[in-house]
Amino acid sequence: MGKTELIVKALENGTVIDHIPSDQTFKVVKLLGLEECANQVTIGVNLSSSKLGKKGIIKVADKYFAKDELDKVAIIAPDAKVNIIKNYGVVEKIELSLPDEVTGILKCINPMCVTNKERDVETRFHILDKKNGTVKCHYCERIILKEDLVLK
Repeated sequence: MGKTELIVKALENGTVIDHIPSDQTFKVVKLLGLEECANQVTIGVNLSSSKLGKKGIIKVADKYFAKDELDKVAIIAPDAKVNIIKNYGVVEKIELSLPDEVTGILKCINPMCVTNKERDVETRFHILDKKNGTVKCHYCERIILKEDLVLK
């Protein structure tokens, strides 16, 4: 009996985000607002990876993300690879990098933080450790480790 594989159609134009840690794939989907995206979105989770063991991949047809959007992805998937596809070929590979500060995408885990008490105060975090993804709340100064980050 031969092998059977399900093959996903190649992307003609768009963005591929590959090598996402499997447990972070749907966080990336949420962060980029892809639940509301009208474009074709293909999501793969728990795919075999020699590097990660298991990985996630997201393909978005006919969409290219701004640098600041991709920088936010680096918070939860810093080693992900981003490929820009045009006419079925990779025309650009983008290295993700953490910004020095992020606003409006993370929730402070301190229940007493002003951002959890006042509706009109947007969250703001300083990146303390880019390698390990440690952040500090601008308002209450709570330090939050990568594994404890909560998306808004």
